[in-house]
Amino acid sequence: MTRDRDPLLKLLRERYADRWTIRRTPHLWIAVAVDPDTDRAPTVMNDDVEEFVRELEDPPARVGRRTSLLSTSWAAERLEEIGDGAYREDTPPMT
Repeated sequence: MTRDRDPLLKLLRERYADRWTIRRTPHLWIAVAVDPDTDRAPTVMNDDVEEFVRELEDPPARVGRRTSLLSTSWAAERLEEIGDGAYREDTPPMT
C-alpha cells in the first residue's frame, strides 16, 4: 500500500488538520504543529501509531526555544518549503 492510499494516514490528517501536519515513513509517524509558536512540542515522532496518537492528543511540553527557527526571517530568506514540514536550502555548507 502506498502512502497516498494509506487510510490511517488519511484519517489522522483529517482528524488533526487544525493542529498538526502529519506524514509517515515506512517505520515512523511524524507530526509538525500547525502553530509554530505553540507551548507544546512542535514535532511529535513515534514508530508506534497508538503512542503517536496519544502524543497528538496530549503533546509533551515544549523544550528550548519558544519561537520556531523556521518562523524567523533568517529561515524565510534561506529556506524553501517543499512539503509537509519539509524545507530545502540550496546554499552549500560552509567549510
